[in-house]
Amino acid sequence: MVACSHEADDREVVTFWAMGYEAEVVAQLIPEFERRNPGIRVDLQQLPWLSAHEKLLTAFAGESLPDVSPIGNTWIPEFVALGALDPLDGEIAATRDFDVADYFPGVWDSGVVDGKVHAVPWYVETRLPFYRTDLLAKAGVSTQPRSWNEWLAAMTAVKREVGPDRYAILLPLNEFEPLLSLAIQQPEPLLRDGGRYGNFRSASFKRALGFYKEMFDRKLAPVVTNNQISNVWDEFGKGFYSYYISGPWNIAKFKERLPPAQQGDWMTMPLPGPDGPGASLANGTSFVVFGQSRHKAAAWKLIAYLSTPQIQAQFHALTGDLPPRRSPWRTPALANDPYAKAFREQLERAVPTPKVPEWERIAQEMRVIGEEVANGRMDVDQAAAELDRRADRFLEKRRWMLDQAAEAGAP
Repeated sequence: MVACSHEADDREVVTFWAMGYEAEVVAQLIPEFERRNPGIRVDLQQLPWLSAHEKLLTAFAGESLPDVSPIGNTWIPEFVALGALDPLDGEIAATRDFDVADYFPGVWDSGVVDGKVHAVPWYVETRLPFYRTDLLAKAGVSTQPRSWNEWLAAMTAVKREVGPDRYAILLPLNEFEPLLSLAIQQPEPLLRDGGRYGNFRSASFKRALGFYKEMFDRKLAPVVTNNQISNVWDEFGKGFYSYYISGPWNIAKFKERLPPAQQGDWMTMPLPGPDGPGASLANGTSFVVFGQSRHKAAAWKLIAYLSTPQIQAQFHALTGDLPPRRSPWRTPALANDPYAKAFREQLERAVPTPKVPEWERIAQEMRVIGEEVANGRMDVDQAAAELDRRADRFLEKRRWMLDQAAEAGAP
């Protein structure tokens, strides 16, 4: 009787792994996708971010990867190098109304490796300064700085106003992103010769590192990690610092953690650059289809659905994550949000990090070396040379593989 009463489900099953809070939210969007595609059922598995990378690598080795998953943008080159991802150029070209030009260019480029599209952005993160409008006004800073020199002048004015026990900016020494955000603005790449060697001894990187060092030398920034203060929101509210480079998630956090009387005392602004408005990071998460998948066409349909402007706008409303396409930014929730305006401008100048599998390890060394510089244990030239040395060590296997490939292709 049970067998007779159970209706067989013969739909094609797409396995979908997603991470963190976004995995909980995307579950709310899947029923509509299944309604529009009655022959497909989505099997969603939610993973914690901390174990997701290792689980994906283990699944690759065991040939048990899902059909589709979002992965961090900095993971894309690694999985391309493993041969784990299917290029998506054909699917994109064949999908009506899939408007590549609607994506912010740097964000889209983060999924392009060796001239092929291997990932489609889902949501985007970039870094820019949050700042205390009231403290800047007291310091006589009436306009947003657009260049490093203007920013340095503004921070100097703030420091003069707040005194020796408070600071102009927080640059946590346990984070590499503030220094990387400055370094990515430079015209010379962070790696050279096709990603074979570090390029940190370049004049461009040393200029960024020099600006970073100057903020500590002039005591505009405290020499601390963010674990050495009570928390970034309370200290921002207390005026311990007036600028803080962070991502879009802190819009909601500052709205939540600052008292009502201070809600009019903070704002966001685009990141100043060396000589004018600056670039910032094209971080975030992108969809991929794994080469092991047996349901690639159905997996692509799911990506295409979640990538539509309407669904991206809905996803933003549920999570606060920023859409990687321009058109969802015209919805009232984003267009009328004064704190999101700077992120919209910044995304036009977002830049992907170097597309090599070793980049995350190199970025961590940038954090370590940045801490040495901030503490005065290395000067700029010493730090740049040491960072090149460490990067070249990490890139040794890459050089060998590229050289072997070149020799194999030689006549």
